[in-house]
Amino acid sequence: MNYLKLIRYQNLLILAFMQIIVRYGFLTHQNIPLALSHFQFGLLVLATVLIAAGGYIINDIFNLDSNVIHKPNRVLIGYDLSENSAYNLYFGCTVIGVFIGFYLSNTINLNTFAGAFIITAALLYLYANSLKQIIIIGNLIIAFLLAFSVIIIALFDLLPVTFDENRAAMGLAFKILLDYAFFAFSISFICQIVKNLEDVAGNIEQDSNSLPATIGISKTTKIVFVLALIFSTYLLYYIYQYYFTNKLIFSTIYTIIFVLAPLVYFTISITRARYQSDFKHLSRILKIILIFGILSILVVNFNLAQNV
Repeated sequence: MNYLKLIRYQNLLILAFMQIIVRYGFLTHQNIPLALSHFQFGLLVLATVLIAAGGYIINDIFNLDSNVIHKPNRVLIGYDLSENSAYNLYFGCTVIGVFIGFYLSNTINLNTFAGAFIITAALLYLYANSLKQIIIIGNLIIAFLLAFSVIIIALFDLLPVTFDENRAAMGLAFKILLDYAFFAFSISFICQIVKNLEDVAGNIEQDSNSLPATIGISKTTKIVFVLALIFSTYLLYYIYQYYFTNKLIFSTIYTIIFVLAPLVYFTISITRARYQSDFKHLSRILKIILIFGILSILVVNFNLAQNV
């Protein structure tokens, strides 16, 4: 169980769940070819999860000293697991994940795509080692990597079997995946800043360059409010432009109730948030929004089938 806590198994389950929903809740129901077999797609999910797990492990290794001071109840390395064992686990997860990436790239005859796994692993290492100390940059990297876990499905499952004859249909599927990747990026980016607000006391003591530690809680909450307001407005436009005008009624109702309404609640609540418990609650709200947002692809697929 301690190993599962170390790799943040809840977050990894969400990551795997998101990829599985995108493929089997949407792509397999479209009249388009897919490059990967079920087994190969399972390997793609496994590679993504392993590399992400490695990222969590190396982050805890580099944060060991500060975690002992600020989060003693959550420290596993040095107590339940030696630092050497943690490094071995990190290398094992990362190397296996990258190796699977090489295998899949060779399978679809696009060997250069293996670079996606190498770059992802390198970014997670650099994030843990130094980049998270650069204001905003660390938040952007984590948000981008979550979005890339959706984009990588398009790269490995759609691009290799895209030809002139099916380019229009494949382009539409690719665009929908990019829309969901943008949604995941936006929610994750806001969530990362809220987590910084939640941990601001520890960040200040560690001389961290997180946004709230640099400009203060009040100014940061105002920035989060503006970001959430902008994204809420964009989401309302998206619902009207792509769901309502195309008579996707179920998708319209679902997204308004389960995605837009909680996001509006978050946007209003962030203006009143002051304490760690407030930010922890709002961070959970964002995770719920992310899950329901990804699940909306099932509703969209059902709605499209009903309209045929």
